[in-house]
Amino acid sequence: MDITIHTTALPHTDPDASVAFYRDVLGFEVRSDVGQGTMRWITVGPVGQPGTSILLAPPAVDPGITEAERRTILEMMAKGTYGWILLATRDLDATFEKVRAADAEVVQEPTDQPYGVRDCAFRDPAGNLVRIQELR
Repeated sequence: MDITIHTTALPHTDPDASVAFYRDVLGFEVRSDVGQGTMRWITVGPVGQPGTSILLAPPAVDPGITEAERRTILEMMAKGTYGWILLATRDLDATFEKVRAADAEVVQEPTDQPYGVRDCAFRDPAGNLVRIQELR
C-alpha cells in the first residue's frame, strides 16, 4: 500500500489573518481560496511541496453538527484546545525568531524535550496550536 498525507484541516475564524500568518510568517504558498467573507476555504502549503497542504476552513459549518457541538467547537477554539499541527524545520531558532517577530502568541520557546526532540510552539490567529520541531 502506498499512502501519503495530502491535506489536513485547521479551522479559521479570520481568513485574512490566517492567510497572513501561514503565507507571510511561515512562508507557505496560497494554493486556493474559495468562498466569501468568513466562509472561505483556503489551501496553503510549503513551497516546493505541492503534495502536502493545510486546508484552512470555517469551523463548525458541517450541516450534521448540532448547535451544542458548534458552541463547543467555538469555545475550544477560543481556548486554543481544538486544532493543532506539528511542523518541522532545520533551523528552529531562526524560525522561532521570525514567527515571534511577527507578534504570534508564543506558547513555548525552543526547548529540548525529555522525549528527544527540540521544539517550540505558537498559536495561529484562530488559536490553533502550531508546534515546530527541529529536524536533526
